Amino acid sequence: MIKGLFQGFWHALARLILRNRVIILLLITATTVFMGLQWKHMRFSNTEANVLPDDHPETVQYDEFVSLFGQEDNAVVLAVRDSMLFEPDNFNRWNKLSKQFLAVPEIDFVVAIDNLQELKKDQEKQEFVLEPLVTETPTTKKEVLAIKNHLFENMPFYDNLIFNSESGTVRTVLYLDKDILNTSVRSEFILNDLESLVLNFEKETGLDVRVSGMPYIKTWNSKIIIDEIGNFILAALVVTSLIFFFFFRSFRATFISMCVVIIGVMWAFGILGLFQYEITILTALIPPLIIVIGIPNCIFLINKYQQEVKKHGNQALSLQRVIAKVGNATLMTNVTTALGFATFILLDSDLLKEFGIVASINILCIFLLSLLIIPIIYSFMSIPKDKHLKHLRKKWIDRFVNWMEHVVRNHRIAVYITSISVLVLSIIGIYQIEITGSRIEDLPKDAKFFKDIRFFEEEFDGIMPVEVVVDTKRKNGILKPATLRRMNQLANEIDETPELSKPVSVVNLVKYSKQAFYNGIPKYYQLPTSQENTFIMDVARKSAENGNLLQSFVDSTGQIARMTTFMRDVKTTRMEEIEEDLITSISKIFPKERYNVYMTGKALLFLKGTKYLTKNLLLSLAFAIGLISLFMAYLFRSFRMILISLVPNLLPLVITAGLMGYLGVPIKPSTILVFSIAFGISVDDTIHFLAKYRQELTANKWQIKKSVYNALRETGVSMFYTSIVLFFGFSVFIISSFGGTKALGGLVSATLLFAMLANLILLPSLLLSLERSIANKQVLKKPQIDILPKGDEKAKRK
Repeated sequence: MIKGLFQGFWHALARLILRNRVIILLLITATTVFMGLQWKHMRFSNTEANVLPDDHPETVQYDEFVSLFGQEDNAVVLAVRDSMLFEPDNFNRWNKLSKQFLAVPEIDFVVAIDNLQELKKDQEKQEFVLEPLVTETPTTKKEVLAIKNHLFENMPFYDNLIFNSESGTVRTVLYLDKDILNTSVRSEFILNDLESLVLNFEKETGLDVRVSGMPYIKTWNSKIIIDEIGNFILAALVVTSLIFFFFFRSFRATFISMCVVIIGVMWAFGILGLFQYEITILTALIPPLIIVIGIPNCIFLINKYQQEVKKHGNQALSLQRVIAKVGNATLMTNVTTALGFATFILLDSDLLKEFGIVASINILCIFLLSLLIIPIIYSFMSIPKDKHLKHLRKKWIDRFVNWMEHVVRNHRIAVYITSISVLVLSIIGIYQIEITGSRIEDLPKDAKFFKDIRFFEEEFDGIMPVEVVVDTKRKNGILKPATLRRMNQLANEIDETPELSKPVSVVNLVKYSKQAFYNGIPKYYQLPTSQENTFIMDVARKSAENGNLLQSFVDSTGQIARMTTFMRDVKTTRMEEIEEDLITSISKIFPKERYNVYMTGKALLFLKGTKYLTKNLLLSLAFAIGLISLFMAYLFRSFRMILISLVPNLLPLVITAGLMGYLGVPIKPSTILVFSIAFGISVDDTIHFLAKYRQELTANKWQIKKSVYNALRETGVSMFYTSIVLFFGFSVFIISSFGGTKALGGLVSATLLFAMLANLILLPSLLLSLERSIANKQVLKKPQIDILPKGDEKAKRK
């Protein structure tokens, strides 16, 4: 009864669409205009992806740190490694540049040679005072070198902060106003004001300025994402339209299909604006994805229309059958694809939830647009002529189908041996896969800002902040000698780690205080001894009260301090080793009953986020397989058929994972996405084939061999067409400058190609080999829904 109602629904829907075609076109136009108006609400991401949930312990700790000391990733750094910098004109121009930045409202403060302060002891007041390093503008090289030598030789506090004593590199640190960090103002400043000031300096001096820092990297990252959206859309349109035209040899069919997917892209942007979601590196992929996924819908609908016209030449009947018959099958395949994306909604990550919501909604929207626009537009046109149907008689397609049938009929043993061999090799490859959380691995390697990241790693040991927070559990406990000694011991441990920079903390300030106490002699840059501690710390405390020297290092109560170091870009495994070693050192140095010490910072948040995302994406893949299996169980109502159908869809995933191992492509968030997306799309071919196979069984009185071969001939062409479109469509992502997006495009394309071969060769082979196990009415009972109604068979036999 349900089946009859469902068939009746599709016939009624076909009549409704064709009778109200003008009204439907007007509604589509109005909806498109409405979606276009939502574009103004689209926002490009100015923040990093929120991977960890708000209530995750690591997020809570980081929020506590930010509430005490503010965000630690607000620094933009500029550096020059060139001896010509110390020519008087260039040196003064460098100092002028720092003054120019200080005058910009987006900059909170600047630390540069120009305004560097030297800590000295005021003998009369018995307190430390800050005096400028540069008191007058130097006019000769001798004066410049005197400033340089004094800085490099007598001010170790600034070593690795403002200069590298070994290479002679000098840098300026710009601290952005923290209120603009996650706003478009930051991007405007970096892309316009900062770039302009730096370029002017380079033109006037001929020096090469390196620029980096987390705000700078995030801004250029976002800009490249925005720029690539247009490239992806254009490339997807060009590639899919050329392939479509090659298959159909019809400008009319190609134009109609392009109109459908362009409207789909407009709706995709509109939905992003309607939900006010930010455009991230993931949501930026949705518009081209809609083109790639939408074109196969058009292929199935137009191909069916032309086949019907060829059979009986009745345009009205052809259009009605397109909606009633192919619409049902296309709905089912689009639902499975949407389910593959919808599983991301179940994960506790805003980044993936938003991607899953918008992608799944848009996939259903592109199905609706295809089902409505194609029959309606064709209803206003003349019936296709014989030249438009020539592609249905292509000899090379016949040869391809005959080859598949020959392999399935005569070489099933070879198919199984090949499949098992590939499976074993793939499993070996899987054991070679690495998991990586490298923060900059996916960034464009040829971009200047990427090269500058490597420069700062070489010169200053990294740009990704790691914070160690020391809570003494008592007011003013930080300046206690025992606490300072423990912090110094931990600082030495950090300094001995090659991937970490020298840490900066109140310990450095206390050491500098002792140096200042002894008239700036560098060898006294060390912690006070127990005998010196009383009078040096008294002077330091007095100075702190007057000048608030400690505010960057210690909270207002003197109970909690921060130690800041910077990490090089390292793999996840090495990052975990560093974290584990530091935690071990912390537990040895700081007794838990007296101190509460923890590590935080954006570098560690990224590590935790990568592990969290990898775990959740594997869960997403399991959800996708489970949901789609349930959906297919509902369609075919046979457990054995579900197992058979999963084999040709899971094998390509295993092959792709094996290839990743052999090619050295690591598991990371961008590559884990491949499996859920590819599985949701590849299962469409299985549904088409099995639906046709079940229909042939009914028509041929349960003769399995005949049914398999008929199903292969009937569905092989469409499956081949759509798989080729999907292969080349996803391949457009290879043009991306982001490594993760490139990998996503290449791996999804490869997986879908493997899935096509598995569905056209392995699946029919399994059905034939297991015919005794499945050739009974209990296993192949009628489903609740007929994907391909009986009318197809009647028309075919006629």
